[in-house]
Amino acid sequence: MSITVAIVEDNIDIRKALEQIVSMTKGFKLCCSCENGEDALVKLPIYEPKVVLMDIHLGGIDGIEVVKKLKVQLPDMLFMMCTVYEEDEKIFEALTAGASGYIIKKTTPTRLLEAIKELYEGGAPMSSQIARKVVMAFQQKNTDIINPSLDLLSKRELEILEMLANGLVYKEISEKLCISSETVRKHVYNIYNKLHVGNRVEAVNKYFGR
Repeated sequence: MSITVAIVEDNIDIRKALEQIVSMTKGFKLCCSCENGEDALVKLPIYEPKVVLMDIHLGGIDGIEVVKKLKVQLPDMLFMMCTVYEEDEKIFEALTAGASGYIIKKTTPTRLLEAIKELYEGGAPMSSQIARKVVMAFQQKNTDIINPSLDLLSKRELEILEMLANGLVYKEISEKLCISSETVRKHVYNIYNKLHVGNRVEAVNKYFGR
């Protein structure tokens, strides 16, 4: 059975090229083509394609808004953004709206068709540039969630905590920083209070995000 595909693209040359790629390939069927967001909101619920190649910048209602509206109405319809945008904000707006894939327009026809099939079979295809941005953003977000309390520490306290994590004792820390062991002890006391921990092991675990 062929995968039914719809195209939403306001640039006529790109739209025609995408139509040709889909309609001339075995296993794929072009069921409709839309030149703007308003057109898509009318046609897509009628034709109900399995996969929609969706541009973002459409002149009127943008592609992200179209996805947001139709995903509520047609939850099983699969949307893949096909756009020139690589900005983090656009990527996450699209994914939040309900898109399941995100590829850039310079993707080769072969890879485009592979992405449509991958999406249809339950995957979440993304161009490598996009996937890298998603991973980096997730890692940054994860770090922010894990270690927000470290932001409470002063530069010196963070320095001492790092030394504790590396296994140094108070005497070694005092020698490295040219301060007394008593001063180190006071800093450590403040570190424990700010991190809400009771001992060195708990403090080090916080440092490593455990």
